[in-house]
Amino acid sequence: MAMDADVIVIGAGHNGLTCAGYLARAGLRVLMLESRPVVGGAAVTEEFHPGFRNSVYSYSVSLLHPRVIADLQLEQHGLDILERPAGTLSLLENDHLLLTRDDAQAHAEVARFSRRDAQRMEEFDSGIATVAMALRELAVQSPPNIGGGWRDAVGLLKAGNLLRKLDKHHQTVLAELMTRSLGDYLDTWFEGEAFKGVLGLEGVIGNFAEPYHAGTAYVLLHHAFGEVKGRAGAWGIARGGMGAISESMASFVRSKGARIETSSPVSKILTRDGKACGVLTADGRELTSRFVAANVHPQILLQKLLDSDSLDPPDQRRIENYRSHSATFRMNVALSELPRFTSMAGRGEEHFMGAIEVSPSLGYIQNAYYDARQLGWSRKPVISMQVPSTQDDSLAPPGGHVASLFCQHFQRHLPDGRNWDDVRDEAADVIVDTIDQYAPNFKASIVGRQIKTPLDIERDLNMVGGDIFHGALHLDQFYSLRPIPGHAAYKMPVQGVYLCGSGAHPGGGVSGLPGHNAANAILRDR
Repeated sequence: MAMDADVIVIGAGHNGLTCAGYLARAGLRVLMLESRPVVGGAAVTEEFHPGFRNSVYSYSVSLLHPRVIADLQLEQHGLDILERPAGTLSLLENDHLLLTRDDAQAHAEVARFSRRDAQRMEEFDSGIATVAMALRELAVQSPPNIGGGWRDAVGLLKAGNLLRKLDKHHQTVLAELMTRSLGDYLDTWFEGEAFKGVLGLEGVIGNFAEPYHAGTAYVLLHHAFGEVKGRAGAWGIARGGMGAISESMASFVRSKGARIETSSPVSKILTRDGKACGVLTADGRELTSRFVAANVHPQILLQKLLDSDSLDPPDQRRIENYRSHSATFRMNVALSELPRFTSMAGRGEEHFMGAIEVSPSLGYIQNAYYDARQLGWSRKPVISMQVPSTQDDSLAPPGGHVASLFCQHFQRHLPDGRNWDDVRDEAADVIVDTIDQYAPNFKASIVGRQIKTPLDIERDLNMVGGDIFHGALHLDQFYSLRPIPGHAAYKMPVQGVYLCGSGAHPGGGVSGLPGHNAANAILRDR
């Protein structure tokens, strides 16, 4: 009896689309099943207020790997990435720290707070960049499984050889970044609180941790992997919002003959004689295939889509205790005018084409974390803002703008039995009031807003705990330990089932690499 497809891909988020694209390009018959009415998962664009459109969840481009862009012909299928021409504006009480792309300006601005810090900037950046580029090569390879066979042993040797090529200094930098806390690492380099606040924000984006938790320095590396149009470490936006990435991927996938069904949730992965043989959809259809690739959260795959006895008891315990809580709150606002930051009066509008941050010190970040632990969310949140309509006028009507607000820390599970549906506006008002302290016209300029609490993110996208990375990027959930030891190389405990989402190596962010790597694993095994 003919099968419905060679591979069924569950979930048409960007990693599922990437996986499907590589498989279809190789000549396999691919069927994608997406539970939502649109493709894209967290990389989608919506009109959230009449005339105002924006990226709903993910909102920046940097980690999307150039190999994925080239292999899937994304630019030919409509993707246009715009590099952010400005740098970072960090808002301070009665002041600011403005770091532009001009090295001399950035050096002088940091020197305004600490001459010693300015002298150390170049060495700090060089060390991070060198180590990140080395690890970037590991990001496109399957991690070796603990207790695996000869192929895993070879993979471990290759990884060791790659890192051995780093000189002694950069091996030391790597060791420090993998073991130290972000706060301790930054304290060994810099003394200016404002500059450390800017760098510290990188360590808590999507990471529910305070800056002095051991292992948080690694997140600096994770965010340094990216590039935009050949410039390492650069950030950009997709014209038309992040949905443009997903739409270009879907266009490529369809051009290679793959089928995409939306509004088609999967309730079970079917097995026969210990091997995958297809899926059961929520509407009762049994669809057959040789392989199943799941672009879903690891706990959804291993605890719901597969039978509970597919894992032995130790691994069942590990996946039950898999940590998934990024404490992220997303909000889009429709604006009648741009914010007027008091400290930037008369400075023009170029800074709106970069990142605008409320993260004035490590202590501020630390207090945001403690607030969330005790109260559910921070009363002085860490905020990263972008105003993409200053580069892409298709997002807002003439004279209007849209702003993306990415905020920490907001716990998924609130204390005292409270529910996010009851306090969503209260929390959103705290964020608006925080920005209004720096731009007194901000609140009055809001004509509409879209709120995504951690609970919304979990419900909308099936991201357990509202975790945008499909699981905390801590060292015990990293590389060969992601999602659990023994199942890190995309192959799950049932033969023919593969994890192709962000819960697999190299983790979260819109990179396409989990999908790319999982597709390679399937192609090796076909």
